Amino acid sequence: MTASILPLVLFVAVATGTPGGATTLATASGARFGFTRSIPLVLGIAIGLASLAGVAALGLGSLLLAMPALQNVVKAIGSAYLLWLAWRIARSGPPNAGDGPARPVTLVNGILLLWLNPKGWAMTVGAAASFALLADGPHRLAILLGTAFGLAACVSLALWCALGALLARLLRTPRHWRMLNFAMAVLLALSIIPTWR
Repeated sequence: MTASILPLVLFVAVATGTPGGATTLATASGARFGFTRSIPLVLGIAIGLASLAGVAALGLGSLLLAMPALQNVVKAIGSAYLLWLAWRIARSGPPNAGDGPARPVTLVNGILLLWLNPKGWAMTVGAAASFALLADGPHRLAILLGTAFGLAACVSLALWCALGALLARLLRTPRHWRMLNFAMAVLLALSIIPTWR
């Protein structure tokens, strides 16, 4: 059993650890608000990804992939939301400057971020198809994938958030903050491009 789960563990570790929209938000939130205040965002994204993986395992993700019009609606809404977040990050200065978001992204918004993320859907539906034989039914597969993606996302996002908090200690001037915020905003906006290919 351990040997058969190892590919799944490697897949979710790489899928959740590589840079993208969620990791960029976690890093930016850690830098702006600190690790502790960013925990709701991290948990929201992890819960969103875990529930998305569970739904994909139950077969509902296949319905989304079979309906191109619905895919485009999800892509458009998700892209607009990410661009709005990128704009807010780009416009913010140092945390004490009073511009930019005054509070971190909430748990609920973290969940919504993942549910509107076409990359998240593709990743979890792909995992459900690839690892379906690890469980003896869709419900057990949903639990397995949800647990794997949720735990991996918690670890990965916590590391990215901690990196952001560490970066915040190195930033000394408003110019440094503007440069970091602009870089995070650009990375977040660029993370949308692969979803439209």
